[in-house]
Amino acid sequence: MASLGTPTLKNPSSVFLSSKPRLPSVLSAAFPNTLRFPRSHPQGGRRFLIITASAASSFSNKPTVLVAEKLSEAGLELLKEFANVDCSYNLSPEELCTKISLCDALIVRSGTKVNREVFESSGGRLKVVGRAGVGIDNVDLSAATEHGCLVVNAPTANTVAAAEHGIALLAAMARNVAQADASVKAGKWQRNKYVGVSLVGKTLAVMGFGKVGSEVARRAKGLGMHVIAHDPYAPADRARAIGVELVSFDEALATADFISLHMPLTPATNKMLNDETFAKMKKGVRIVNVARGGVIDEEALVRALDDGIVAQAALDVFSQEPPKPESKLVQHERVTVTPHLGASTMEAQEGVAIEISEAVVGALKGELAATAVNAPMVPAEILTELKPYVELAEKLGRLAVQLVAGGSGVKTVKVSYATSRAPDDFDTRLLRAMITKGIIEPISSVFVNLVNADFTAKQRGLRITEERVLLDGSPESPLESIQVQIANVESKFASAMSESGEIRVEGRVKDGVPHLTKVGSFEVDVSLEGSIILCRQVDQPGMIGTVGSILGEENVNVSFMSVGRVAPRKHAVMAIGVDDQPSKESLKRIGEVPAIEEFVFLKL
Repeated sequence: MASLGTPTLKNPSSVFLSSKPRLPSVLSAAFPNTLRFPRSHPQGGRRFLIITASAASSFSNKPTVLVAEKLSEAGLELLKEFANVDCSYNLSPEELCTKISLCDALIVRSGTKVNREVFESSGGRLKVVGRAGVGIDNVDLSAATEHGCLVVNAPTANTVAAAEHGIALLAAMARNVAQADASVKAGKWQRNKYVGVSLVGKTLAVMGFGKVGSEVARRAKGLGMHVIAHDPYAPADRARAIGVELVSFDEALATADFISLHMPLTPATNKMLNDETFAKMKKGVRIVNVARGGVIDEEALVRALDDGIVAQAALDVFSQEPPKPESKLVQHERVTVTPHLGASTMEAQEGVAIEISEAVVGALKGELAATAVNAPMVPAEILTELKPYVELAEKLGRLAVQLVAGGSGVKTVKVSYATSRAPDDFDTRLLRAMITKGIIEPISSVFVNLVNADFTAKQRGLRITEERVLLDGSPESPLESIQVQIANVESKFASAMSESGEIRVEGRVKDGVPHLTKVGSFEVDVSLEGSIILCRQVDQPGMIGTVGSILGEENVNVSFMSVGRVAPRKHAVMAIGVDDQPSKESLKRIGEVPAIEEFVFLKL
């Protein structure tokens, strides 16, 4: 799409009624099924527009979810209730790229690489990638964002399992459990060789104080260990609540008897433990890694083990999985290894499957995801509070853009939030993203979500500015109202223009339901459910009944009707909420009512 002003409505089927004898060519192309009144038509002196949706609908088809790695039955059953599920395991990169163009969602674990080629091969159909687990280093987040694909993970279900495995490796390493087991099974009885060390009183440095790291810290405290932690993003009050002291990276290395790694693999953490950092550690330190293999330089670890800097290591993860059988690290006698079992408990596997399936289904339904990793991370309680306002924001965007006359390029949008909350207590990113979604999607084939909203707006030259109107009063409710203005455009419905010449719509949430409360300078009050008919009319008795009767004859239910006027017997704007889409004939009859000067049908 070259410009936001070129209306390429999805599946358009429209009626355009105008005082002009011919449609602009751009609209003729956009609305192939168009009914035009000749200049001599009785209604030729007035103008009104009706936009309807095609009878063809894609909603009859279930979305398709490709499950590329094994998922427990509980998760699969949840997916099958909503979508067609294709379980295809061990796909080659070529096979994955071939399949992905037929899929709306993809679920993987750690073994499948979801790179840029996968997103490009999807042809824009792929809407969400679910990572069944915490780490997302096998997913190209930059490519996902550019292609409007939400990436969600399952960060909580395996937290306890991973923490327990970390503690299990900690204790097994300290007491040489794996080595002693192998020795006894080999017919030996080497009690003196496998004398261990005690945990009580020792200092454990937890590197990465997130969900898993903090759970490891709690359990280590229960074992009588002194626990310190390093994490530049961890809040000090949460650490103090557990009885953990936050320290610098170098202090953690220098004082720890045991080090447990719990950071993600990022460019900053790649090979964080290397020859230089091993040299800073206390001699005889013991290291546990149930995070990501790449955070340790494995060749440097072998050298540190051989030099006696590191007494022992217990590793559940490796830079290459599975590691080569001849790996010096794996075969080292003072290294305990497990095959990436951190989340491998029956309870965690089922929990992860359910968590990722719920996140993927929610994303496909258009719901906000608290576990999104390439969208604003918003706590679940904030999502719950903002939910009705998010819906309001998107619908105001949809209303505003449908009021723009064809050929006018939408370039400048201003959003005003009326709120009693302080700026640092009210994050507008979600709302801005949904307004962007509402503005772009009706006139584009692009799918817009929280992930790519800003990117898509910038790509199309759409500039969205925001302002806060600070109100007096209680900040219990996050917002009083949202106003959307589109500048430097013409309107299909002249009454939607403000005194300063912008299309203006305003709304608020009442009893949890979004309402349209202002169109241009006219005050209205109509629930943003179903669709809306806006009429500018001469204010006279019987208008509500006349329009209501026309809709009633076709069995179209009116949900709300509101009239805003400048003065009695002058001009008024009537906003009518309808549950069903009226026929072209009914809309034509409404337009022929003598007192109606213009009207527009807007589908939400």
